[in-house]
Order: sequence, then structure tokens, then C-alpha cells
Amino acid sequence: MANSASSPTNSPTPASAPAVATSTASSSAALSATEAAQPFHTASLYVGDIHPDVTEALLFEIFNAVGPVASIRVCRDAVTRRSLGYAYVNFHNVADAERALDTMNFTSIKSVPCRIMWSQRDPSLRKSGVGNIFVKSLDTSIDNKALYDTFSLFGNILSCKVAIDPTTGNSKGYGYVHYETAEAATEAIAKINGMLIAGTEVYVGHFQKRQDRPDADDWTNCYVKNIPTHWTDADLMKEFEPFGNVLSAVVMKDNTNPSQNRGFGFVNYEDSDASHKAVDALNGKAYPTGEGMETEIYVGKAQKRSERERELRNKFEQLKIERINKYQGVNLYVKNLDDQLSDDELREAFAECGTITSSRVMRDPNGNSRGFGFVCFSTAEEANKAVAEMNGKLISGKPVYVALAQRKEVRRAQLEAQHAQQRVGMAMGRGMPMGQPPMYGVAPMFYGQPGQMPPQARQGFMYPQQMMPRGVQRGPIPYGARMPGAPAPGGYPMPGYGMPMQQQRGQPRRGRQGPGPQGPQGAPANRRNFKYTANARNHPARDVPPQGVMPPPAPVQNAGPEPLTSAALAAASPEIQKNMIGERLYPLIHRQQPELAGKITGMLLEMDNGELLHLLESPEALEAKILEALAVLEAHQS
Repeated sequence: MANSASSPTNSPTPASAPAVATSTASSSAALSATEAAQPFHTASLYVGDIHPDVTEALLFEIFNAVGPVASIRVCRDAVTRRSLGYAYVNFHNVADAERALDTMNFTSIKSVPCRIMWSQRDPSLRKSGVGNIFVKSLDTSIDNKALYDTFSLFGNILSCKVAIDPTTGNSKGYGYVHYETAEAATEAIAKINGMLIAGTEVYVGHFQKRQDRPDADDWTNCYVKNIPTHWTDADLMKEFEPFGNVLSAVVMKDNTNPSQNRGFGFVNYEDSDASHKAVDALNGKAYPTGEGMETEIYVGKAQKRSERERELRNKFEQLKIERINKYQGVNLYVKNLDDQLSDDELREAFAECGTITSSRVMRDPNGNSRGFGFVCFSTAEEANKAVAEMNGKLISGKPVYVALAQRKEVRRAQLEAQHAQQRVGMAMGRGMPMGQPPMYGVAPMFYGQPGQMPPQARQGFMYPQQMMPRGVQRGPIPYGARMPGAPAPGGYPMPGYGMPMQQQRGQPRRGRQGPGPQGPQGAPANRRNFKYTANARNHPARDVPPQGVMPPPAPVQNAGPEPLTSAALAAASPEIQKNMIGERLYPLIHRQQPELAGKITGMLLEMDNGELLHLLESPEALEAKILEALAVLEAHQS
């Protein structure tokens, strides 16, 4: 592809020189590497255009063959955890990074050629546009590698890309080449502009930001639709001539009936002033159709399909944003409705909370209630009041769940995040360290086995914000730093969490007791002799009483958490709501399953708050859910 893109037959002019230089790629690559070594002091590479299924492990296997890799990170969506299509590869030294850039660029990974360039933390060079050129009228056979090979002779290229249609995967016929210096860009424009690449004459010029491009109102071609079907080119010309010099006027003919047109055509003026006058005067004007009726024609700017699609997309997106903002914070989702409840009865139940603009019970195609509905208030204050007062209230004999309505995509993202967190929790139950580091380092990944210590994290690795597990503080987190009984990511205490497996299994037990204010009190008595620190082994404290002498027992606090009300729950944030429920749910589960209370609590907290409140009030329902959770755990372990 690269050879055909810049071969002497396709580019008989001096622009064919880059193709000849491809045979000496090694020397030019060495030169590029030498030039690149000056401005870059890090060994970090950006790897773009990667397949969504590419993982850190696969990239590590590929790039570690070039040189020792320090870390790799595939950037992912903060909520859905889907790949964003690019990654960062960090080497231990710059020479290995240069070698990878020279030899691995455009390598096919999962059948998709990747695009590699230096990682630049400072975006000022990229945003300035200095050294960036625009290439259009490219043949569809030209890809990133062919474009790079053609323009690499004139200087060090920071990035090079051909625009691709995301729906078809084909080239859009234009691309960008960003040089390190403005001089290299100017030389490339002088040598390549107007030359042939793959048999097609290309245009090469300096890249211009959208706001710096020529005025969008400077257009001369008019699009005319809804014209009478008997009009000809001459009729169209006659109507538009009074506003300026018309270069061309054409009515699109109907192939099946040549005596009629397809209802639209185009008029091209010599200057833009005439086209604007024609639009202002003729748009919406009525003309007789010849059948005793009239039709109003539409006159506007002639647009390319891509331009029209972009305009419509922006318009619909703006309408969507306006609709979201209109109902943000005022629309309520109501669940667990009685099957016989009507729209009017739903409105009447919420009427005392404020002014209701709309209320609706959702029904299936047969007209049967689906058990949920929506109530929209006029203000956010009224909606919040309704959530606080109506959540958990009986309507037609059933306690309803009331919360602010969420869009489907937001709800789906939250569910995916919850499921991902649940999978992490299940992995922790098997002895795996909590969470995952953002970088794929050179050390192998260990999956914890019973009786093994979890591997220590490399010092200095940080959790990025989009990968931080919920409930975990920012900054470096060594394994084992969480104290036993501390709240887990789901917001509930987990006894012994963060301790090696041997310690957990070897602890003597004092019997099954209810948890204290800081977690379960079933820990061994000698735990008080240890002082837990984040990065060191736990040694006995210096002020330990002599062995065999038990310290006086601490007073037992029997005061449990206060009863949970719907109003108190509705006033808290979603995460705080789960914590409040978990604090009351854990002791009840601990009485029946003290060993697995933490896991079962985390599993049950994935349920809706309305169902959780029912579990707190119904011991029978809670026992049934505990049995279901035990069955799931046994099936998962087997």
C-alpha cells in the first residue's frame, strides 16, 4: 500500500521522492529517532486506533519484545470500563521507546493497525497547530502508513492520520500530518501540493482551526425543493435571475417520466450576496402546481450530506439536552404500584407534595400496568419533598419506591459499575487483592490461592480516578492496608478484610457476638496487642500487659443504630443510603451467618432500597434472601 501510494508511476513529479526514500527506511528511521530524542525526555508512547478488545496483557506481550516495559495502561470509560481505543506504554529508557516507535508503528493488533507517537503531557504544541498540515483529495487506498511514508522525508512527524468513516471504515479522502517544526510543514506543502499520490492530485495546505476558516456564510450554491413538477431548467433560471448573475440552474429530472422533475434542483450564483438575497426573497414563496393548487418552495444553502447530517445531529443533541435539563430534578420514578392504580389515582396520591405537571402509570400493549410510573413536579423542591415523604408510603396497600427518574443510559452505566464492583468483591473473597492497578507492570499477575500472601504492589503506582474502586481513598494503596472490620467498598464492614489468609484462619474466636460500633467484635482478644500500619508488618505494641494477664474488658455498647425512616433515607445521597441500610442489615445477617456476613451483606445491598427496607422489617424475607445468597456462593465456589 505504501509503495503504491508514493511510487514513481503514481508521482512522476519530485513529490515521488518520499517513496524512493522508503527503501532506506532504516537510515531515515535512525535520523528520526535522533531528532526525536531531543524534545522528549520521557519514554512514554501513545498507542492509538487500537481494537476495543485489546488489553494491557496483550500490549505488554507485544511491546516487551522490543525492550523492558515499565507499565501499560489502556484508557477506559470511567463508568462502563469500555476501552476508549488508545493506550499508553511506558518503557524504562528512551532508547527502547524510540525503537518501538520506529519498528512497531502501524503494526496490526487484532487485525487493526495501531498508530504510535510520543506521549505529550503538554497539549500546547498540539493545540497551537504549528507544523500541522491538511491533506485532501486522497485516494481511498491511502492509509496511515502510506501517508506517513510519503511525508516522512521532510522532517520528524509527531502524528499522522487519515480520517476514517466510522460507519463504513473507509477513508474520507483527507488526513492530517503534524510535523515537529513549522519549517518541515512548509517544505512539505511546497513539494507535495498539487502532485499525484496513487494517481490522484492532492491538495496540501496549512491546517486551520474551524473558527479560523473562511466565513461559513460565503456560499453561492442554493438548494431548491418543493418546486412544481412541470418546471424546467429555464423556469428555474427565470425565477432566480432577478437577484444576481446565475452561473447555472438545473432541475433534477425524473428518470421514469422525463416530462416531470423530481421536485428539487440547484442554482449557483456568481457571488454570495446574490445567493443570500434569493434565499430571503424566495424561501416559502407559493407557486401554482398546474393542478389548481399551490406549493411553497424551500430555498436554502446547498449542503453536503455529511454537513447536513452533522447539522441535524447537533440540532437533535441540543433538543435532547434541553429536554433533559427541563426534567432534571423534577421527574420522579415510582415503583411497586398496585396493578389497579390509574393515572388519576397516582396524581392524587402525590398532589399534596406540590404542583404536578404530569403523571403516568406505564402499561404494556394490552393495557395492563407494568407496576411503575412517573410523576413530574413543577419545581425541584417539590420533587425532593415528594421523595422524602412518599418513599416507602403505602399506596393502595403497597409500599412504593420513589426516587428521581434516571435516563436509561445513566441507569445502565450505574448497573454496569455495580456489577463490576460486585465481581471485584467476589474476587476479594477468593483471596485476590482489592481492585486492580491501572498499569500493567512487568511483574506477573497473581491470583490468590488459599494460604498465600497477596503480592505487594509496586511503590509509586497510583489508581487513576476513573479506575478507583468506590469507597477507596485517593493515592497509593498498598495491599493489606485496610484494617479488619473497616468498611468495604460496598459500605459494609467485612471482618478480617485486608489480612493474610493464614491470619484469618488462625484467629481464635470468642463466640458469635453482635458487631460493635466499629464492626464485628468477634476478633481475637490479642488483637489489641497489635498496632496496624499501612506499609509495615504488625508488631506487638510496647505497652502490652504481661502474657497471661488479660486487660480489663472494654464496656460493651448495646445501643444499636437508630431505626431507619424513609424520610431520613431519602434525604441522603445514594451511597450514604446504602451505608445506612448496610449498618442495620449486617447485624441481622451476622446472627445467622457470622462467617459470611460481610459477603452476604454486599450481595444484598445490590437490591433496590425499597426491597432492602422490607428485609429489615421482615425476618422471614431476610432469611429467604440469605439462603439464596448462600446458594449462589456455593455454586460460585464449586
